Amino acid sequence: MTDLLDVQAMARWIQRDGAESILRGMTDYVEADYRRWERFDKTPRVASHTPFGVIELMPTSDGELYSFKFVNGHPMNPARGFQTVTAFGALADVDNGYPIFLAEMTLLTALRTAATSAMVARRLARKDSRVSAMIGSGSQSEFQALAMRAVLGIEDLRIFDVDPGAMEKMRRNLEPLGFRIHQAASTRDAVQGADIVTTCTADKAQATILTDDMIAPGMHINAIGGDCPGKTELDAAILDRGPVFVEFAPQTRIEGEIQQKPADFPVVEMHEVLSGAHPGRSSADEVTIFDSVGFAVSDFSGLRFARDANLGTDLMGQVDLVADPEDPKDLFSLISVMSPVG
Repeated sequence: MTDLLDVQAMARWIQRDGAESILRGMTDYVEADYRRWERFDKTPRVASHTPFGVIELMPTSDGELYSFKFVNGHPMNPARGFQTVTAFGALADVDNGYPIFLAEMTLLTALRTAATSAMVARRLARKDSRVSAMIGSGSQSEFQALAMRAVLGIEDLRIFDVDPGAMEKMRRNLEPLGFRIHQAASTRDAVQGADIVTTCTADKAQATILTDDMIAPGMHINAIGGDCPGKTELDAAILDRGPVFVEFAPQTRIEGEIQQKPADFPVVEMHEVLSGAHPGRSSADEVTIFDSVGFAVSDFSGLRFARDANLGTDLMGQVDLVADPEDPKDLFSLISVMSPVG
């Protein structure tokens, strides 16, 4: 039997332990896995693009566990009553190849994306950061805000979305949790006075959400919305303002903000900061840019944390996923019908 954390169990886990507690723990798991970066198999995700969106498979392994995530990205889905992103994933035992854990990953992806953002901001943002701007108030927005508070203590939010209803939704969800929220009139208004700026928009287009003149010295930019070919959010000039940090450069060059730049544009992989090979932020006035597209190692960390947190609890179900005959050489025995002798 394979352990299972389905949608209801995932939601109950978050309610039971609290999103911020989970995000703190998951941030530490993500950082721990990035610190052992060289142990992982790494490849750009396998993507199937259509006019409607993209379906992707994101695999990796540390030699002991294998993980994958199946995820879609369909920007026009909300207008049709569907979510932009849905996902599920699994862990398998490398020793025998059996799947040992299966999980919904729509909620879990929101958690692991926010945990990765917080892990990077903890290393790159100024230590005195107190105000966060969120450009895009969609499904990721609340998780990003909660992660920044859980890890960096930030409660002052400046938000903007072209959809006023999305901003109101974010305010309605977060103000009761103690956040101080300014609903901005524009992106420019939102980023004024912000120490950390997160962009998370859904349109599959080469958009310019942030322009170079909006960027103040010392800002940390957390660009997480550009995550496929032809989809960007930043004015290309911003990428020249300071060091650009990425998860896995070969994937980011295909899908990230740096797809706007030449193939030899310099970037720093985050594991280099964690290992001490790169200093990260070099001064209080430096602009730091995290060009995040989402990488399989973060999914691995999220799945590992979810499994560890729920093993032995009543939230963990099981699913009969593997055909496992008593004689491993006799698969046919599972479907054969024995006739009486006579």
